[in-house]
Amino acid sequence: MPKFSMGFGGQAVEIRLPEGTHCLAMSKPTPIADPKDAILKAISSPIGSPGLSEIIIGKGKPARDLTAAVVISDNTRPVPYTGDSGILSPIIDALIEFGVNPRHITIIVATGTHRELSQDELEAMLDPSVFERSITIVCHDCRDESNLRFLGVTSRGTKVFINKLYVESDIRILTGLVESHFMAGASGGRKAVCPGLIGEDSTYIFHGPEFLSSPCSSDLVLDGNPCHEEAVEIAKMAGVDFIVNVTLDDEFRLTGVYAGDLEAAHIKAVERIREYVTISLDQAYDIVVTHAGFVGINHYQAAKAGVVAIPALKPGANLIMAANNVDKDPVGSAYYRTLIHLLTLNGARNYMRLITSEDWNFIPEQWQVQMWSKVFARIPMENFTYCAPHISQEDAAILPGADGNLLLSADRRYSGNLDDVKDMVELAVAEAVRKYKAMGREPSIAFLKDGPYGVPVQTEP
Repeated sequence: MPKFSMGFGGQAVEIRLPEGTHCLAMSKPTPIADPKDAILKAISSPIGSPGLSEIIIGKGKPARDLTAAVVISDNTRPVPYTGDSGILSPIIDALIEFGVNPRHITIIVATGTHRELSQDELEAMLDPSVFERSITIVCHDCRDESNLRFLGVTSRGTKVFINKLYVESDIRILTGLVESHFMAGASGGRKAVCPGLIGEDSTYIFHGPEFLSSPCSSDLVLDGNPCHEEAVEIAKMAGVDFIVNVTLDDEFRLTGVYAGDLEAAHIKAVERIREYVTISLDQAYDIVVTHAGFVGINHYQAAKAGVVAIPALKPGANLIMAANNVDKDPVGSAYYRTLIHLLTLNGARNYMRLITSEDWNFIPEQWQVQMWSKVFARIPMENFTYCAPHISQEDAAILPGADGNLLLSADRRYSGNLDDVKDMVELAVAEAVRKYKAMGREPSIAFLKDGPYGVPVQTEP
């Protein structure tokens, strides 16, 4: 049987799948030969925006008196903040070169509703020079009302609460990775502010069921996407002076650097990823095998891989997903645990009926469970197998679908060993194949090589 590789950031697992399996993969972009030079050129020649030196001069007071906020992603995104492709140090270097006091620079981790990062996690993802300069690093806390400022109400009714430290900074710079996103169309750009720096109360409309039920709230769609449009409006209310966004290939090598205006630079990056992440489909499949990639550090994040697989699934098909849930909580927050269990107990249709009821009180992170419900509107819950060795038996009991650990011998279950994913996936595929053969037909099988990053799109007949 042919071999296929599933990539989880720095780790990969090889699996064998039946003959005739279709490998669906995005095209290979050309990595940048000299990342350091590309980053410096992008910052010095911005898209649709004055340069940083002009922005600093335009603030109307001496550079040494200015405060600067540089917003970064948390560890659920493989943004290059260290090494030759690191974008953080060049930004800080430029601010200091143009006269900003390093003691007046603050790095804000745009955690959104995610948890705070530990010091070890920060040191693992950021360039050592950041710590050598004693630059302040803070994690956004969406529930700490004392650190939020109310900016008003959007045209769609969102009450906008934004991180106070960011709003009160003289210079506001966003960083991030642009990749396909199953709600907002693409990550990066405005998402560093919304949802990255908003208060919990600001999520009610932005991540509400009405927005996420829109067919435009989908991968690679910006026009007419209510999540994207709301995020842009909120980011403009908060104020953004400059962004530095990157695109990466499947080996996390730099393929593009886009610096400058909030919208113009971001659009250029989205145009770039559309060139290579789209996977044209001429059929749907009985069995689809995928993985949650680097981003799938917990079940919450693994939803991205499930939703992106939907176009490749025949109605009623089998979906088999491998995940490397290495987060401190391999499932997600207490909110998410409660809501995903609600989906498991009630099914997709009843879950949606609940959260759209007039009597329902919005609960943070219900949005991610709503995205899972899209998967189970396509296939029966029992046709989904989740292969994750880092979850516990107790975790598995609240999650939808079949637990891949149960395919292993009792002594190998819930081992925390990523290598066990291989046998889970192969056994799950064999079981699904037997089911179809028992019905008298040979199933069609697809492997989504890029997991949540490649975007299958059905071609027009």
